[in-house]
Amino acid sequence: MAISVWQQGQLLEIRITDLTDSGDGVGRYDDQVIFVPDTVPGDRLLVRLTRVKPKYAYGKLHQLLEKSEQRIKPYCIVADKCGGCQWQHISYEYQLQAKQNQVIQALERIGGFKSPEVDPTLASASPFGYRNKVTYPLSISSQGEVKVGYYQKGSHKLINLNQCPIQDQRFNPLLKEIKQDITRRKWKIYDEHKHIGILRHLSLRIGEKTGEILLTLVVNGTQENLEKLLPGITVQAQKWLEDYSRLVGVCLNYNSKGTNTIFGQQTVCVAGRFYGHEKFNGLEFQLTPDTFFQVNTKTTEKLIEVVLQELALSGSEIIVDAYCGVGTFSLSLAKYLQQVDMSHNDSLEIVTEDLSEIRLRKSMVIGLEVQPVAIQQAKYNAKINHLTNVRFYDGKVESLLPQLEVKPDVVLLDPPRKGCDRSVLETLLEIIPERIVYISCKPATLARDLKFLCSTGKYYLSKVQPVDFFPQTTHVECAAFLVKL
Repeated sequence: MAISVWQQGQLLEIRITDLTDSGDGVGRYDDQVIFVPDTVPGDRLLVRLTRVKPKYAYGKLHQLLEKSEQRIKPYCIVADKCGGCQWQHISYEYQLQAKQNQVIQALERIGGFKSPEVDPTLASASPFGYRNKVTYPLSISSQGEVKVGYYQKGSHKLINLNQCPIQDQRFNPLLKEIKQDITRRKWKIYDEHKHIGILRHLSLRIGEKTGEILLTLVVNGTQENLEKLLPGITVQAQKWLEDYSRLVGVCLNYNSKGTNTIFGQQTVCVAGRFYGHEKFNGLEFQLTPDTFFQVNTKTTEKLIEVVLQELALSGSEIIVDAYCGVGTFSLSLAKYLQQVDMSHNDSLEIVTEDLSEIRLRKSMVIGLEVQPVAIQQAKYNAKINHLTNVRFYDGKVESLLPQLEVKPDVVLLDPPRKGCDRSVLETLLEIIPERIVYISCKPATLARDLKFLCSTGKYYLSKVQPVDFFPQTTHVECAAFLVKL
């Protein structure tokens, strides 16, 4: 039977044999592929076709005839509806295998690597309660009550949550009460279709080891008419600080753009502090609401251990950390390099040299980042940890990297999901550092960029280490290690 004669709504019996990188199960009927969400390799099931294409089809689980050995009962009662997790019905051990396979397939199919050395996925320190930051959209119920949560799979229907098993459990006491306070205040909830209303998102960030929480409301508007936008916000923010002992700051982020971008450019503190503290890899970090920091603190520390083991630093290297953010990797690596004697000057200026002034330095980390706010935090984090061998510069990596007048021994890349700009890769092939460490949250763009770097014959891929920063989801982080030939 050819798939072209199948009909939408038709029932077929299939067995699931694989998982896609978006989390759907993959089965076959008459050698044609069918994608089915919420299934597990080993499941035998009746699937109802929902969308038919010439060479493949999509379906939904109609009846489970035989359960896979890897199928488990989801921990969360709304796991089958909420779009926050895709794999709570799959055993954690198999999730790790699936993520390793996802990386292997991307490297082979997109990167053209034959039998790449991909280690077993490094497990998360905890499969639940790991997220140190959550950002929830808001909506209003038919009864006029405020809802926060994630959108239902494949829709824009919000699944209301009072708790979430993958977020830090210290967030849970705040969710229900804050929703009630917003409802009582009658603050207007943003309608993304009409682009009217005020409150867009609720964001919570915690220092996993310090317990300090920041609460941020993303609003549609500007600071000039704050009390008009949210009447009583100053009083309410102060009350939240009094009610929740872990809460150290209440902030507002202004985003009036009609896009799906969550945070706008301006954030202000309404009560308490604009920042929270985190202890990470033996260092202290200051974090603000809108700057990037890995969401899984303990597992990021495990990844840094792998990087350090692979690099085996002598202490005299020059390292460039591209896309450095607030200095997560920069400062962690700087600990293992020789420090510069700056005892005569403990001001913040120790980390503000021009690019041209670093050519004579040895043993240092150079951080590059496009967000000026993140660079300011990185500089401050270097100072409070008394690390004198780091320098941070704000600007696009593709612009700053060619300006360096030093030859780095190691370049660490940690770009956004879209991967590196092609000019960044071209610059690397010109300066040819001894080693490149490429950290990625999307195997497809990682494989694309590694193919470009290795196809020149200047580098070979020595190892890839997948790391599970996002248990219960399809996402996988990984570190690829390139060595100059």
